[in-house]
Parts: sequence; C-alpha cells; structure tokens
Amino acid sequence: MLVPDALEDEDLMEMVNADLLPFTIVDGYKADIWSHVFPDIQVRDDVVLSSQGKIAWAIRKNSPELMAELNAFVATHKVGTTFGNILRNSYFKQDKIVKRAYSPSDVERFQKLVKIFQKYGESYSFDYLMLMAQGYQESQLDQSRRSARGAVGIMQMLPSTAKDKVIAISGIDKDPDRNVEAGAKYLRHLIKIYINDEALLPKDRQLFAFAAYNAGPGNLRKFREKAKTMGLDPKVWFGNVENGAAAIVGRETVQYVSNIYKYYVAYSLLVDRMEERKQVGLPRAE
Repeated sequence: MLVPDALEDEDLMEMVNADLLPFTIVDGYKADIWSHVFPDIQVRDDVVLSSQGKIAWAIRKNSPELMAELNAFVATHKVGTTFGNILRNSYFKQDKIVKRAYSPSDVERFQKLVKIFQKYGESYSFDYLMLMAQGYQESQLDQSRRSARGAVGIMQMLPSTAKDKVIAISGIDKDPDRNVEAGAKYLRHLIKIYINDEALLPKDRQLFAFAAYNAGPGNLRKFREKAKTMGLDPKVWFGNVENGAAAIVGRETVQYVSNIYKYYVAYSLLVDRMEERKQVGLPRAE
C-alpha cells in the first residue's frame, strides 16, 4: 500500500514513533528536529540516500539588506531562543501524540469489533476502516471508556445525543454494536444536513464529518469560510480547510482529523498484513 500524499514527513515519523510504520525516509534536518518530539524513533545517520541537497530561504539576487534582516530574524527566533521555544511548545508538545494501535491488546479489540464496523460502514456508506480509525481516536476502541462530560463507549457519544429523534438509538453505554451504529448514524446525519455538497470527494466529505463530530457543524462552516478567505480550497481538508480550522480553534480539531487519518492508514496496512498471513496459512496473531 502506498502512503497517501496527505501525510507529511512529520506524520510518518509520528507513525514510526508509535510502531505503526517500520521506518520512513526524510531529510536529515527534519529527523533531527522531530527526534526531540518523538522520543522512540531512532535516527539512522549511517543510512544516507542523498547528501548533495541544500535547503535555504530563496530570495532575489543582490539583496544584502534583506539577507541581513532574515539572518538577524533567524538568529533571534530559532529553537533555543525564547520565541522559538514558545513556538515549539505550542505546536509540538501540546499535541496529542498518536497512540500505538498495533499493540496486542489494541489489535485484539480491532479483531473483535471489525465485523460491527463493517456492518455499519456498509449501512451508512462509510469506509469501515475510517470509522474504526475514528473509534480508536475517540476511545482506543474501548467500550468501557467514559469521559468527564458524560460521553460513553467506543464512539464517545453522549447518550442524550444518541436518544435524540434524529438518531433514536438507546443503550449505547452497554452495547458496542449500538454505540458504533449511533456514531455512524450521527456522522451520516452531519453529512446529510451540513456537508451535502456534491462537489466534495468522498474522502474529504468523511474528513469534514469527523471535523464536525469534533468541533460541531457550525464551526466546520466557519472553517470552510475562513479557508476561502485565505485563498484556499473550501472543498479539501488537508492543506486547505484544516488551516482555516487552525486559525479559528487552534490545533485540536486539526490534530483530531490528522490522527484519524494516520490510524486509517495504519489499519489499512494491518488488514493487508492479516490477509497476507491468511493466504500463506499463518495464524492471525500479531
């Protein structure tokens, strides 16, 4: 399986850090920076594919005053200075780092719940692995999970939301089947009422639904409007509407959707690996 272009180098390093990918290849300076954020990755300086590249700010020729200003700015704003350290803490250390979805207990939960997600993925027209990725982001697929605000189960829904006439599902605190159905039905409701835009690709429609699930449909509308004012495409999440979201509510929803997509990639690889083991007659264990 090819890794989607939507994942940046730092996303891939985060997945390596969480054992969701065995390795990745990135520029040396990126590995150096992110190794301080992701403590479990090992940078292999002895494995070099190219050593001739140069990275620098590009400015017009014969601009000594601009170059002097840029050099002075870098010197006083890089990591290690007060400003640089504040930025690093704001954008790196406060993010919720992606978890290890391949741990034995997590893979066991995946195997026990996969048929439920397949059923409701088909019923509500979703990629079932995308739904499972959201379930993992919400609760690590743990039906016993309870939040301080009263959200319950795998999909971390409020029972009052599930019981509303639009969803009309009860028992989500006890039954994982009902819980997953309520989450999928609510996502479909969000799409039908707030994201019913035929110009959207299926992937972005589902990513928008995740954003609305996390931040609310009203905020999703604001994210798309903000992206448009920024000269970005309001029909595309990655690299576009996610920037509108960051400008309005900060990193939480951006990280939420990003994590789901990483888990989706990880689950896709896991399913491929399970299928390969099945074909050669090996047991399904990790």
